[in-house]
Amino acid sequence: MPQLDVLLFASYADAFGAPSLTVEMPPDATVADLVTALRSRPGGSVLPERPLVAVDRAYAAPGDRVVDRGEVALIPPVAGG
Repeated sequence: MPQLDVLLFASYADAFGAPSLTVEMPPDATVADLVTALRSRPGGSVLPERPLVAVDRAYAAPGDRVVDRGEVALIPPVAGG
């Protein structure tokens, strides 16, 4: 099964205890599949129902494929003022 490196930032990196994770995913995996896989890991309960995911530096939809892509990142909520 292909392995996918996922970049994590801020609160997501804190929750998972690392700035990135390697996840085994089937070749036809989608963003939604990746989120499901991440939720099953320790710390995964912090992910909202539909977290922002960027694939190759562009926001991705739940049905977009993620395997064999250059870069996948989970974007945490950002508060500002």
